[in-house]
Amino acid sequence: PVLRLLEAQLQDQRREHEEEMEALKNQVDLMQEELEKQQQAFLQTLQLSPEVQVEFGLQQEITRLTNENLDLKELLEKLEKNEKKLKKQLKIYMKKVQDFEASQTTVPAERRPHERNMQVAVQRKEKDFQGMLEYYKEDEPLLIRNLIT
Repeated sequence: PVLRLLEAQLQDQRREHEEEMEALKNQVDLMQEELEKQQQAFLQTLQLSPEVQVEFGLQQEITRLTNENLDLKELLEKLEKNEKKLKKQLKIYMKKVQDFEASQTTVPAERRPHERNMQVAVQRKEKDFQGMLEYYKEDEPLLIRNLIT
């Protein structure tokens, strides 16, 4: 049974490796075709007059920038959609916290001895802090200047 299991795993790995090799081979073929197209375009460009070469170069750059802009717009839309989703989640969690706090205030204090102990522990921890700002000693003059301004 163990030998068969190992054999099956080996065959799975071999199959995955072959599929991956095939995908990489296809990718290399596509890249070679793209390289050949670019070489053809480059050779044709060299045969053109300097003015047409400049115009062609500008068109190529405009196309590249347009595609880059479209990619950035798509990324922006995704980020905005994610921001909206996160804001909705935050509202839901804020509501849950408010509901939880409201339910805690309705429970009599005698039923919450554990919670009272936790508050005391938190208060003691807060008393141990000297301040709220962490900074490097060499940044102190900059920090003071920023606080003043």
